[in-house]
Order: sequence, then C-alpha cells, then structure tokens
Amino acid sequence: MITRFGKSVRVRLALLASIAMALLCLAVDSLVLYGVRSAAEEYRTNETLSEALRVVHLVKRGDLGTDIPTDVEAVQVLNAYGKVVASSPNVAGRPPITTILPSADQASRTMVQCDLAAYPGECMMAAVFRIYQDEGDWYVYALDYAVPWYVHPLLIVFMLGLSGALVTVTWWGTSRTVARTLAPVDAIRAKLADITATDLGQRVPVPDTDDEIRALAETANATLDRLEQAVEQQRRFASDASHDLRTPITAMRAQVEEAMLHPEDADWEHTGRALLESLDRLQAIVTDLLTLARLDAGAPVKNEPIDLARFVAEELDRRRPYKAPKEIKRDLQPEVLIRGDRLQLARLLTNLLDNAERHAESQITVTVARSGGKAVLEVLDDGAGIAPDQREVVFRRFTRLDASRNRDAGGTGLGLPIAREIAHAHHGTLTIEDSDTGARFVLRLPPAER
Repeated sequence: MITRFGKSVRVRLALLASIAMALLCLAVDSLVLYGVRSAAEEYRTNETLSEALRVVHLVKRGDLGTDIPTDVEAVQVLNAYGKVVASSPNVAGRPPITTILPSADQASRTMVQCDLAAYPGECMMAAVFRIYQDEGDWYVYALDYAVPWYVHPLLIVFMLGLSGALVTVTWWGTSRTVARTLAPVDAIRAKLADITATDLGQRVPVPDTDDEIRALAETANATLDRLEQAVEQQRRFASDASHDLRTPITAMRAQVEEAMLHPEDADWEHTGRALLESLDRLQAIVTDLLTLARLDAGAPVKNEPIDLARFVAEELDRRRPYKAPKEIKRDLQPEVLIRGDRLQLARLLTNLLDNAERHAESQITVTVARSGGKAVLEVLDDGAGIAPDQREVVFRRFTRLDASRNRDAGGTGLGLPIAREIAHAHHGTLTIEDSDTGARFVLRLPPAER
C-alpha cells in the first residue's frame, strides 16, 4: 500500500519513518495523558475530600452557619433527618445534591457521578463524610467537576502540536538523509544510462564512503570490465571468424573463375579436388563453430563413469588405422576413474593429439595418472614447444601462432579452445605446463566417487 504514495525510495522511507514517529507519539501521548489525568484526578479527589473534611471540622466545633463559603463547586450538610441545614451559595435552597452514603464500616466515600439533577450532562467528583451526632448521623457532601479524559484543551493542543512537529522533523530529516545516501546511487544510475555497447570504456563513480553503495559501484565497475572484455572478445571472434570463413570461400571463387576463363584448357578434375579441399576446410570451421556455440550455451554433459586409462587406450587404438601418426608412447595408470561425456572427452583428446602431431618431431607421450586428488591426462610432444607468454594465447579462438600457420595452413584455430571449453564443462582445467622439450598439455578432472 505504501507504493501508492510514490515510487521514490526516499518518499517511501520518509513516509514509513513518519508513520513510525506518529505511532510512537501516539503511544507516548497516551501514556502522558493517562499519567497527567491520573495525577489531576487524584489532586481533584484530594481537594474535594479536604473541603468536605474542613466542613466536618466546622460542624464538630459548632461553627457551622447556613452559608458555607467553599473553593469547590458545591457543599451541603444534611442532619440526621435528611434535611439540608447548610450549603454553599450556588446550591442554597436545593434538595440534596447526591444521595451516596459511606459503607457501614467507613466514615467517608468518593466517587464520580454523572447527570446529577443539579448538574445535568456533567460528571462530578462527589465526596461524603459521616458525622456521628447524638440524635443520629449527619452527612457532609462536597462536589467538584470531574477531570475530563483530555484533562485540559491546552494540553491536547500542546501534545498534538509537539507530535506534528516531531512527525514533520522526522519526514524532513529522513527525506534529506535518504536523499544524501542515495545521491551516489543516482550518479551510478545516470552513468549506467549513458554507457552503450559502443562506449564501454566509461565507469561509474565510486563514492568515498566505505559502505554498501561503494561495494555496489565497485561491483558495477567490475561487471563493466568483464562486459567490455567479453564484447571485445566477441568483436575479435567475429572478425577472425569472418576472415577464416572468407578465406576458403575466396579460394573457391578464384579457382572457379580461373577455370571458367579458359574452360577448354581447365583441368576440371584438379579444380574439383581443390574445391573439395576448400569445402572440407569450410565445413571444419562451421562444425567447430557449432561445437563452440553448444558449449557456450551450456549444453548438457552426460555423467557416466569412465576409466580414463582404458578410455584413452581405446581412443588411441581407434585412431591408429585411420591416421599415420608419429610414434605415440603410452603411460596409462589403471583405475583412474572419472565421470563425464565420452563423446566430448574423445573430441578433447583428438584435438590435443592433432595439435601434438602437427608440432611433434617424432614422438608423442600420453600419460594418465592420479595426482593431487585429481585425475590427470597429459599429452606431450617433442617439438619446439610454446613460449610461456604464448601459453594462454593459443586457447583464444581463431588464434594460431606463426609457427603453426607455417606448418599447418589448414587448421581452424578452434581445436584448443574447444578442448578447454570441454574441460571446463567437466569442472576441470586444461593448461600448458613446463616441460624439458615440446609442449605439455595437462588436463585435470575431478575423480569419480568409488
């Protein structure tokens, strides 16, 4: 319901604080009014009793006249026969103003009576004293106006004015405090509104205070940093992809145009083979792009138990009849169990072996072991290796080092990025680590529960 009064956080908080202050003032005012009324009522009761007791003393001393001056509203004295023998001037000649009597074992009594005959529509504090006389009991009555619930109109006006002032100050103070507190948020919002996809270099202002808003600004800037990196990576990826896709297409077009210039002299069989090679390259790039797209989209990964050593051995045996690889040395520790997707892990191993075959001089070493609480797969070639400052570069999409381009112009530049994405999908890591010779790719995966 608060939202009906505005969408501003400042207005809502100020309203909530004002309502809370109003409720607090109501509770305090009620307690104060109750206390003041109780004190005033006690004072009025004591005042009425004192006046009645004063008249009792006049009776006992024999100084009672028919006219009794008094400070309360009315006083009457009744003899043993119920006749008014003395009264204050304002009730002179009137019948008894009240008929209350003390209990049999008490000499006095007080109570509030409303709508008395002498005071219709009013509530009066009545006090009565019994006087023991020889001919019978006499009674002295004293009346004064009862204290109303509000005690006095000025008290109500004062408390309402003070409460209104406190509520107003609370609204103003809360509104001002919240506005000052949210000023950095407004600055952050305004800056974020200015940032576009083509201008990600801007950052939101970070306030000097050490609070949640500063943490929000720092988090927003960190998010913008990651977003800028992702957008820049996407731009590079789109640029590289368009270049790598355009290369085979351009080659095919050139081959067809050249053959069509002199169709009678063209070697159409040679042209067809060249076109097929370009189509194979184009198909490989598209296939790798689709694989990366599925991995980026978080495609579900099968979770089946795999004996890593047996799995690697089967893949190596399956690879041998179709390829003429360099010598592959195996060092496979048995019973290294993991859980994962066989097809994806086979793709990862194939990409690592293809990369190793392109760069190895004569030998590739494949190792499976358990180390540091992880299942570890290593693929090591005896080639020139990769410089430490280039070990992360090779995992970027469409990235091929100069040496790689010279040795294998047909590569897509997506094999290693795909391998790393598969490792990440299996909650593992794929890195290049130090070795005495060649490039040493190390895959670490969490082991399966036995």
